[in-house]
Amino acid sequence: MESTIQPIDPIALSLGPIQIHWYGVIIGVGIALALYLAMREGERRGLHKDIFPDLMLWAIPIAIISARIYYVAFEWDYYSQNPGDIIKIWNGGIAIHGALIGSVITAIVFSRKRNISFWKLADIAAPSIIIGQAIGRWGNFINQEAHGGEVTRSFLEGLFLPEFIINQMYINGTYYHPTFLYESIWNLLGFILLMSLRRVNLRQGEIFLSYVIWYSIGRFFVEGMRTDSLMLTESLRIAQTISIALIVIAVALFVYRRVKGYAKVRYLDQSV
Repeated sequence: MESTIQPIDPIALSLGPIQIHWYGVIIGVGIALALYLAMREGERRGLHKDIFPDLMLWAIPIAIISARIYYVAFEWDYYSQNPGDIIKIWNGGIAIHGALIGSVITAIVFSRKRNISFWKLADIAAPSIIIGQAIGRWGNFINQEAHGGEVTRSFLEGLFLPEFIINQMYINGTYYHPTFLYESIWNLLGFILLMSLRRVNLRQGEIFLSYVIWYSIGRFFVEGMRTDSLMLTESLRIAQTISIALIVIAVALFVYRRVKGYAKVRYLDQSV
């Protein structure tokens, strides 16, 4: 049976020499949904409807570039020998931590230029970011990447997964952990949590910090199962190290901003 399993074609559409990859389509869907949700909530919170489209015009290309630079930097042994592959992001190889770094820096500069609180923008965007990540992981699924270690077909069937996921996890004669799915589900749960926290009316900045903590916890454990991790040393995974650092920083900021009185404004307040 296994010998007849065919992986999903990563090419969604071919128009002559132009090929549209499912990876790009899925990432695009995630970005579109994220932007829609942020725009809708931004208007509710008193922001002009063009704020998030304007921000995304800068944030998206910078995030993609920074995500690719981040990945290439830690895989330089390969890319230094294959420089032509550096631009081939449609084959995968963009690091979410790199994208987040680029996006946050862009948002900080943008908020200062527009005289808007960065924390307000970040709180509104947090659910959008994590649902975009949940969708984006399915691009890894199509590319048969970001998977975990070897498992049996019976193990995957025991997870009550649909047949198309089980079959796509059959790679070069072996079944693998669908870690893309674990992280996607974790992010979906995070989206539900962050949407619920809006009603709690936390102090400004704390929804975004909650996102950082939630995502980093899930990423730490999922990363430990993956077989394609970027490594800092032979035994130290970069994503796990950064996840721990982000949790510590987010918790510290959570406490520091409250103690110092920098978090008096609430999420539902109409302040800019």
